[in-house]
Amino acid sequence: MIQPVAISGRSIGPDHEPYVICELSGNHNGSLDRALSLLDAAAATGCDAIKLQTYTPDTITLESDRPEFRIEGGPWDGRTLHDLYGEAHTPYDWHAALFERARQRGVTLFSTPFDATAIELLEKLGAPAYKIASFEAVDLPLIAEVARLGKPMIISTGLASLDEIGAAVEAARANGCDQLVLLHCVSAYPAPVEDANVRTVPDLGARFGCVCGLSDHTLGSAAAIASIALGGSVVEKHFTLNRSDGGPDAGFSLEPAEFTALVRDCKDAWRALGRAHYDLKGSERANAIFRRSLYVVADVAAGETIGAQHVRSIRPGYGLPPADLPSVLGRPAARDLQRGEALSWDMIA
Repeated sequence: MIQPVAISGRSIGPDHEPYVICELSGNHNGSLDRALSLLDAAAATGCDAIKLQTYTPDTITLESDRPEFRIEGGPWDGRTLHDLYGEAHTPYDWHAALFERARQRGVTLFSTPFDATAIELLEKLGAPAYKIASFEAVDLPLIAEVARLGKPMIISTGLASLDEIGAAVEAARANGCDQLVLLHCVSAYPAPVEDANVRTVPDLGARFGCVCGLSDHTLGSAAAIASIALGGSVVEKHFTLNRSDGGPDAGFSLEPAEFTALVRDCKDAWRALGRAHYDLKGSERANAIFRRSLYVVADVAAGETIGAQHVRSIRPGYGLPPADLPSVLGRPAARDLQRGEALSWDMIA
């Protein structure tokens, strides 16, 4: 049995409502005021947590014009890594204000660290959990350092082979992480929905014995909802105030109304799963009377043989079950029967 994970007192696992994480990423467009507005709007969606990314361009890459530091294709084509991360990063000196605003809004806030300086900052701010990004899933020393903090850890698995995922899990567990979540992820921006392969979500949970979910870069919410239907417990999705405002991740981010709908639909999908059973459901009980049953459709005198012209299976359901019709036909009426009466055994001799 997969043990649930708890972040800020909220249990996460198959027996609990989906945990929906709102990723702010670089959509603050370089403005702390916008970052705070993003956080406010994210909290209003009903999400369970908001996530940042904690790095600087110099802690995540080098400033270099060498070809291998330049991006080819996709939404960031032609830019250097240092240039992109310079635009997208959330400055360290913003973090205290963001954590304070999250406390004021009553929403959980944590982050993805990319090096020891980020971990140190987030620990000072009381981060309740940590996320390892897909591209860092192969950075076993980083995973080990986070695991030693003894807090819940979420690892995205985009680009990672099964062996690499296994090594990341081993590094986390060997260094003290006993609350681990694995998120299936397709590291394309945006990811084509036909590449989503959300059946991987429950397979991750089964293979590694941990809570599983989806870090979703597809457009829309279909893949996220499908992952919940298949047994996922966590959904992470990027967020922006308005895609038309631009930003590094705006093109594959959800706007506030869309994210609110995502939260609602993921939780409704989980509630709809229920259990496999065939008993009458509570909401059905009032409508049981509309099923078919046997009714007198033509007057029958006492002692007269009941024929097919006298009794039919019709709605509503107050009479004998339709399956009893063969046992009724050919028998005498115990009394006068009137058209419109629900048939019962005491009416048959």
